Amino acid sequence: MTQIQDIRAREILDNRLEPTLRVTVETAAGCATADVPAGRSRGEHEAVEVRDRDDRYSGLGVRRAVATVEEQIAPQLRGRSVFEQRLLDELLVEMDGTETKSTLGGNTITGVSLACLKAGATAASQPLYRYIGGATTSTLPIPFFDMIEGGELSGSALPFQEHQVVPIGAESVSEAVRLAAEVYYELGDLVAAEYGEASLNVGDEGGYNPIGLTDPRDAFDLELRAIEQLGYQNAFALAADVAASQFYDPDTDRYAMMGTTMTRDDLLEFYEDLVDSYPIISLEDPLHENDFEGFAELTDRLDTQIIGDDLFVTNPDRIHNGIARGAGNALLLKVNQIGTVTEACDAAQLAARNGYSIQVSERSGQTADTWLADLAVGLDAGQIKTGVTRSERTEQYNRLFEIEANLGQAGTYGAGSSKNQPFGSAGETL
Repeated sequence: MTQIQDIRAREILDNRLEPTLRVTVETAAGCATADVPAGRSRGEHEAVEVRDRDDRYSGLGVRRAVATVEEQIAPQLRGRSVFEQRLLDELLVEMDGTETKSTLGGNTITGVSLACLKAGATAASQPLYRYIGGATTSTLPIPFFDMIEGGELSGSALPFQEHQVVPIGAESVSEAVRLAAEVYYELGDLVAAEYGEASLNVGDEGGYNPIGLTDPRDAFDLELRAIEQLGYQNAFALAADVAASQFYDPDTDRYAMMGTTMTRDDLLEFYEDLVDSYPIISLEDPLHENDFEGFAELTDRLDTQIIGDDLFVTNPDRIHNGIARGAGNALLLKVNQIGTVTEACDAAQLAARNGYSIQVSERSGQTADTWLADLAVGLDAGQIKTGVTRSERTEQYNRLFEIEANLGQAGTYGAGSSKNQPFGSAGETL
C-alpha cells in the first residue's frame, strides 16, 4: 500500500499567471499531488529553479522539470515506500549532486519531496499536519498579515517589502483572521481617502499599494489608525519584512532608502528608533543577506524578534553559522529554498533546539495547494506568513480553520512561538 507505483508531473500556473510544477505520486492507497511555489524576492543562496528559458511564457516554462520528474526521478523512486521520507529525499539530493540543486532543479526536487510527503499521509490515513507532527500536534500559528506592500512585491516606492499587523491578542486562528480582515477593510477606507482609489490596487500578496508613500513609518501610522479606529489596540502588534538586500548596494556598502543612502550603523539606529516609536515585535531581513555580523549586533541591541530569511535560506549550514555568531533569533522557513521536506524539517529542528523561533512562510508565487498550513501546524511553528487576500492566500486560512475545528479543545493558538518567547518585551499589544 505504501510503495510508489508512479510519479507524474505537469506544468500549471501560479497566482502570477506564471508556470510552476504540480507533481503527483501514486501508491495503492491513492494519489497525492503537490504544487511548487516560486519566489520573486529570492536570496542568492537559495536552491536554483530549473526553467525552460525558451520562447514560451517568456522563458519561465517548466517542461524541462516535468521531463526530469518523469524520465529521471520516477524510475529511481518507483517501488520505494512513501513512509521513508528521509531516504527518498536523500536519494533526490544524491541524484542532483550540487549544493544549490541546480542539476535537477530546486523546484523539481521540492515538488517530488512534497508529493511523497502527502502520499505518505494518504497511505497512513492521517491529515497532513498529523502525519508531519505526530499525535500530540496541537499548535495553531499566529498569522502575520502583510497589509501594505513595497519593495519587490509591489509598484510602490516603499523600501520595506511588507508592513504587517500581527493579532497576538486573539484567542484563536479564526478570531485572528476575523480581526485582521476587519482591519484590512478599515485600512482600505483610509488608503482610498488619503491616497486615492488607485492605491487600493494590491501587490503579489494582497496588501495595498498607496501611491506616493515612501516612508515605512507612514505605512505603520496608517495601520495603527485602522486598528485604533476599530478599538482593537489590545489585539495587535506590528511587524515588517524589510528585505534589505533589495535596496543594498554591495559596491558602496550602502542602503538606498527614502531618497538617501545609509551605512549599516545608520540603518541600525533607524531600526532602534522605529522599535522605540512603534509596537514592532518582529523584523525580517533587516540587513543584507550576508551580513551575519550586522544581524548579530541588531539582535543584541533590540529586544524583539529578528528573522533570517535570505540570511538563512532554510539551510542548516547557514543556520549553524548564524547560531554560532548570535545572528537573529528566528528562522523564516520556506521548503523550496532548500529543496526537500527533510532538509527543511532539519533546519527547523536545529533552529528550535537553539532557541530560535520558526515562522513558516509562503512565496509570492503560490497556488491554492494548502500544504503550507499543515506544515506550520505539524512543525509546531507557532507563526505563519501567507499574505492577506487573493484565493491562494485565503485558502491557507480556510485550511487553518479546518485544522482548528479538528483539534477542538486540544488546539492552542500560538503556543509554539510563545515557548521560545520570540517577541521579547516588545511582544505587548498596542
